[in-house]
Amino acid sequence: MTDTLCDLSKGTCKPCEGGIAPLNTEEIAALMPKLADGWQVADGKLRRDFSFDGHYITMTFVNAVAWVSHRQGHHPDLSVGYDTCRVEYITHAIDGLSESDFICAAKIDALFQL
Repeated sequence: MTDTLCDLSKGTCKPCEGGIAPLNTEEIAALMPKLADGWQVADGKLRRDFSFDGHYITMTFVNAVAWVSHRQGHHPDLSVGYDTCRVEYITHAIDGLSESDFICAAKIDALFQL
């Protein structure tokens, strides 16, 4: 895990109630290298697919993501299969990506490293 990933994962999500602009293309490009490989921006969302060795491990990961999300007050959309989980972040209040999406993604990267 890189130092930049560690720094981003130590951040705290800021509540967003709208009224700010979403990150622009340059800001997103600057933040992407701070995440682990596998994250991409697709359909305006920050997305990563995770694979596991079975359903129990997948569900353990999903529950851990739910705990992190609750603690940060910033919740992803999850698509769960037997041995996969897609995590997607978007800040709905601004209909785009915010720094909080990247902070939470980095926290999920750190969680996945455990």
